[in-house]
Amino acid sequence: MTQKSILITGCSSGIGLDAAHGLRAAGWRVFASCRAQYDCDKRIAEGFESPRIDYTDPKLIQKGLAEVLEATGGTLDALFNNGAYACPGAVEDVPTDALRAIFETNVFGWHELTRAVIPVMRQQGHGRIVQCSSILGFVPYKWRGAYVSTKYALEGLSDVLRLEMAETGIKVVLIEPGPITSKIRQNAIPHFERWIDWQASARAQQYETLRNRLYEERAPDRFELPAAAVTKVLLRALNSPNPRPRYYVTTPTHAMGLLKRLLPSRALDWIISRG
Repeated sequence: MTQKSILITGCSSGIGLDAAHGLRAAGWRVFASCRAQYDCDKRIAEGFESPRIDYTDPKLIQKGLAEVLEATGGTLDALFNNGAYACPGAVEDVPTDALRAIFETNVFGWHELTRAVIPVMRQQGHGRIVQCSSILGFVPYKWRGAYVSTKYALEGLSDVLRLEMAETGIKVVLIEPGPITSKIRQNAIPHFERWIDWQASARAQQYETLRNRLYEERAPDRFELPAAAVTKVLLRALNSPNPRPRYYVTTPTHAMGLLKRLLPSRALDWIISRG
């Protein structure tokens, strides 16, 4: 049997790194891409093929995918779009340029790579495009407006793409994790410091809670699961002959998915606001 191949982005840590190890252990040929070359070098030292893909650089997207296709002889069974970042802050304090920047990475880069992969999968007659979304792709959360908006956009694009690919043999799947152990909080700090002038904000006092959450060492959040929980669901989405359109990961995601279907918006707002 021919070994199946998958390109995974954002493999420097967290969900992407665990997925790379988990898929390799399951027998997949894994291309574990990272944004920075030094992280690619780490993956190469672990025995992975690791093309450099930076979602903000179209040339690196095309170059990275070309390296994958050269190695496989022009085929690719699956793509797992995963690399993303957060820029916490109140919506009124997020500069429009900050919103443009986060969309470049979290949405536009994913779209560009996905578009480049589709002709390959169409020609071979099959493929699996898995998008790592979030619980914040279908429910809002205060101070997360920039990130939430990118995940809402991703969900819409993916739902339409799934409909459009229905007759092609290409399956499009959303994975929606809740709290997962990762470095997303630490990685958000440079973006917060670059873009959010919290001291000049009308909400300056309220930012103390957010800043404590960003900068203090914390125990795992309630219901937080390790990244392996996402890898387990990813394998299910890849191996199923007829995968579901979306997969929830963690108790909060399941709970919010149910409440969103059952409750009016004001009731759901009240629950979310209470944390």
